[in-house]
Amino acid sequence: MSVFKWIGATVGWSLGGPLGAILGLALGSLGDAFSKEENLFNLGEGDKKKRRPSPNYSYRNQTQPGDFEVSLLVLASVVIKADGKQDQRELDLVRMQFVKLYGKERANNAFKVFKEISKQQISTRQVCLQIQQRMEHASRLQLVHFLFDIAKADGEVHESEESQIHTIAGYLNISYRDYESIKAMFYNSSNSAYKILEITPEASVDEIKKAYRRMAKKYHPDKVEHLGEAHKKGAEAKFKEVLKAYEQLQKERGF
Repeated sequence: MSVFKWIGATVGWSLGGPLGAILGLALGSLGDAFSKEENLFNLGEGDKKKRRPSPNYSYRNQTQPGDFEVSLLVLASVVIKADGKQDQRELDLVRMQFVKLYGKERANNAFKVFKEISKQQISTRQVCLQIQQRMEHASRLQLVHFLFDIAKADGEVHESEESQIHTIAGYLNISYRDYESIKAMFYNSSNSAYKILEITPEASVDEIKKAYRRMAKKYHPDKVEHLGEAHKKGAEAKFKEVLKAYEQLQKERGF
């Protein structure tokens, strides 16, 4: 399988702007970025037409799987360098997470691109601005969730990693409550269940029930069904955390 086939779906808006420049340099470094059969505007298997976003393109349309995965690769490279260094152990952990998401063959190709991306100096703000403008809210929430998942691959989310993800979430226009909800899924604390449901410990039983229904709707896997099965499974993990938090409060509060 060519490295260009790893995305496995049409790439659209991520071929322009900062993301396109980063991806182009990474693929060029691999030595076959402009082969006769394939090029940067023909990464996906689902659309064989060359396509480049209009320079004036700024409205948000439905994110394609390839757009999401390119965004994840770039932002994951930012997170693992949050402490100012990057070692082979961290790279191995990221690769393991890709295997969990995409399967071995697809992950191997994604990881080739990721290693080239991780060598670059990336403007986090510019990249996030492109993503924020063109990726719908549910997909951006899923992106932050996956970044925490990658950060915790070694067993814990380090302070520098959390700080970097917090910065990314801000640039992605993720609200404080949404960010704290996702963050709480990766920490064990006395009030994690409340944070996941975006309520306080003073919430009434009725407020807890309403919060659960609201969060279940917000994090429902169908929200990211268009991203493909791998990402839908990731959303299911987030959805289960909401259910787990609700069941914990049911037990603690006796309702």
